[in-house]
Amino acid sequence: MGLSSRNLDPAELPFSYLGQWHANLLYINRRKCVLFVNDKTLLNFIILDLGRSQIRELPDQFRSYLSCVLNDESLGKSAVQRILGEYDEIQIGKTNNRSVLGSMNDIAYCYKYEILEAGGVHSWRVPEIIKGLNRMPMKAIDFQFPIDKLRALYAGAT
Repeated sequence: MGLSSRNLDPAELPFSYLGQWHANLLYINRRKCVLFVNDKTLLNFIILDLGRSQIRELPDQFRSYLSCVLNDESLGKSAVQRILGEYDEIQIGKTNNRSVLGSMNDIAYCYKYEILEAGGVHSWRVPEIIKGLNRMPMKAIDFQFPIDKLRALYAGAT
């Protein structure tokens, strides 16, 4: 992204129901991909085959793909707008949440396997893979599904 440690924002983040997201660069078939995982729900998605210019615009890419994932999950227009509204401004910083990082490693492994089995980073099955991995029980959230955890979080936030 062209950031140095002085570009990372150490400031206190504003409250949001979903909270922070983790992003990790990984390679699938020698293609740059970025995996995003939410701290509270472990909701996840991957952006595949990114070029340098797209990585430099990662906050915009994040919002765009998050919108697609949420709309694909049929959460309802008001819930999608509320979630996306929490990320009008994006701050980038370092992380030390080992629980989420461990879950991210497991999720990254699953994405690599599923995407390669589907034919690679340009497979038409990628949205189906994202949906499926959000329906995988995760130990860090008491073996709930990330999508169910998200629905429960926003059901209580109305």
